[in-house]
Amino acid sequence: MNGPEKVRCMLLRGGTSKGAYFLAGDLPADPAERDGLLLRVMGSPDPRQIDGLGGAHPLTSKVAVVSVSADPAADIDYLFLQVAVEKAEVSDRQNCGNILAGVGPFAVERGLVEPGEGRTSVRIRMVNSGDLAIASFSTGGGRVVYEGSAEISGVPGTAAPVVIEFPRGSAPLLPTGRARDLVADTPVTCVDNGMPTVLIAASSLGVTGYESPKDLEADQALAARLREIRLEAGKLMGLGDVENATVPKLTLLAPPRSGGAVMTRTFIPVRCHTSIGVLGAASVAAGLRVEGGVGHAVARLPDRGDRLRIEHPTGFLDIEAGVEYGPGDASPVARRTAVVRTARKIFDGTVFPRPAGAAHHP
Repeated sequence: MNGPEKVRCMLLRGGTSKGAYFLAGDLPADPAERDGLLLRVMGSPDPRQIDGLGGAHPLTSKVAVVSVSADPAADIDYLFLQVAVEKAEVSDRQNCGNILAGVGPFAVERGLVEPGEGRTSVRIRMVNSGDLAIASFSTGGGRVVYEGSAEISGVPGTAAPVVIEFPRGSAPLLPTGRARDLVADTPVTCVDNGMPTVLIAASSLGVTGYESPKDLEADQALAARLREIRLEAGKLMGLGDVENATVPKLTLLAPPRSGGAVMTRTFIPVRCHTSIGVLGAASVAAGLRVEGGVGHAVARLPDRGDRLRIEHPTGFLDIEAGVEYGPGDASPVARRTAVVRTARKIFDGTVFPRPAGAAHHP
């Protein structure tokens, strides 16, 4: 099948990412046909994505598929799809907390949720993992209010805040059951507070953790070491063979430089993030509080309160993450996680995908 010649689409910035948002009913029901269409919509595979909507980087080659949820605990279902830039690959193996920031506003824009006066809360089921999130954002006069005074690092200007709260999930916070593992001869902490993440002290890999993402990506010896760690950690975390997967993420930790709790460099999984993902930051924040973990020794944790400032290459992300221990030797669990993001509608209209079977010359 050639698929549709045109598709209704909305382009939104969610947090520090940008993505194409679709109603599930506007895309083919068959996953293979849907993914083929999205590759053509985004312009993949091509390093510039010149023939589609993609922005030539994983952070701007993302898709949200949204529908009304059949789950009584949720209003909306949100499927996140990562569209590879230089490969003909679409992955549903992870969530995205930045793109999540635009899901509630999109649901209102498309009439799936009735807006309140002043503020609207939307219960969202993240289909990739089955986890829930509650997004609250400004509305008025029957529409989403995008203008506001909230600032987030990595995004110019200000916008209305989107507060995202994650109820306690069912998955274990420490997938291996241990606060610390030795993976490829490197001490790590494997944590999952919404995003499977491997925490590594930057110093254990012979880097400072303050290098630019570009310089870290150019370090071939580091890349080989990180690949070895990721493949081994993926199996330990119960993710199987992660050679072609986008998880787990790897986050290098260093002491903070600007008054935060920790400095980070996150690999997603090969490119180094210019900031940090929301769910990745949630996992980092929870992991820092795990006694005996690699992050506990590197971070400068506040004496009280759940709020942590996670520093990254272009600024910081403030996140509230609490961890509690049960009686005896019980493993730690995440008590509460919440973060402030912003979102903005960029474009609403029709996208015309590259015709199926069209010649492609990268």
